[in-house]
Amino acid sequence: MKYVFSDRISALKPSAIREILKVTSGGNVIPFAAGNPAPEVFPADVIENIASKILRQQPVTALQYGVTEGYLPLRERISEDLKARFNIGREFDEIIITAGAQQVVDLAAKVFLNEGDTVICESPSFIGSLNCFRSYNACLKGIPVESDGMDIELLEKALETEKNVKMIYTIPNFQNPSGYTMSLEKRKALYELALKHNVIILEDNPYGELRYTGEDLPSIKSFDDEGIVIYAGSFSKVLSPGLRVGYSVSPAEITAKMTVGKQASDVHSPMICQMIVDRWLAECDTAEHIGFIRSVYSRKLNLMCDCLDSEISGFISYVRPLGGLFIWCELDRNINMLDFCKAAAAENVAVVPGTAFMASESDRTNCFRLNFSTPTDEQIVEGVKILKKVCEKF
Repeated sequence: MKYVFSDRISALKPSAIREILKVTSGGNVIPFAAGNPAPEVFPADVIENIASKILRQQPVTALQYGVTEGYLPLRERISEDLKARFNIGREFDEIIITAGAQQVVDLAAKVFLNEGDTVICESPSFIGSLNCFRSYNACLKGIPVESDGMDIELLEKALETEKNVKMIYTIPNFQNPSGYTMSLEKRKALYELALKHNVIILEDNPYGELRYTGEDLPSIKSFDDEGIVIYAGSFSKVLSPGLRVGYSVSPAEITAKMTVGKQASDVHSPMICQMIVDRWLAECDTAEHIGFIRSVYSRKLNLMCDCLDSEISGFISYVRPLGGLFIWCELDRNINMLDFCKAAAAENVAVVPGTAFMASESDRTNCFRLNFSTPTDEQIVEGVKILKKVCEKF
């Protein structure tokens, strides 16, 4: 049988990162391409104990259907924590639990985007979100990301000239893939521009807890007295990505529509996973655990930067990230990035070409993304030495 797929899926390309991971999944490959947490930071024993306790004490709740909005104790706990620590959430806001922050992006797109509507996004940006917007046949308008965040002048121009702009998508903290952090001034300017032009902001913050240097900056959502920001959070980077527990904070009217959209996808997120996260927040020293993660990743970041500086500083330039999981490296010559990454893969080092993260196929970049959380210390040292050989070939 010849299959005739929908127009929206026929034009969609698979994630370059996932395809690279398939090809380079062998045991000898140095994994600079992924963004997985380091295995040593998983609190596996703690999760095992919590899960066992839940199944002994609340088996029916854990194994039965739940409400689409999510497990109420977890929603209340998240709400209290966000308000107390980050001034996130107003009386008009409500929380929905999702399958990771990625589902928040999908639900926001489902709720707001008609075919042909425009999403303004950072360029480069997270490929998973870009592909999500493309799956709804949205037009993407990429705004270059500077070391302190999105170019605000170009953002303002795009808001004035692009047709049917429905949403601005941003990752303000330790952006994926660039690692850049948006300044406080730009966060405020972005909010004011969105308010002026009546456009929703989708603030994606999966890496916010992973700061290694400097002081935390307020989220864009913390300014939101007008109800124009959808905030996407996740426990993937601080507890476990396999649990697939994320959440959205947005005005109740938006949350209600997202709830209907989620019912059409998966009814609700797994109850036992939500209950594990709730008990972890209630019973464990989460600050201590996050501090441990920060110490591990800070050391790995310093090691990778030291190796880059000593081995390939003559070939690349980069801005040292203040947190997150990624380093954005720019080659000093105009090189075909796909060829470069294939050459690295042939030497058993997996890196991601920067072109995979661009809003438009016509956008060009001479950059590639490195991840430092997944590889071991030994792999970081060896992998950068191999990249030096690849750089010399080009």
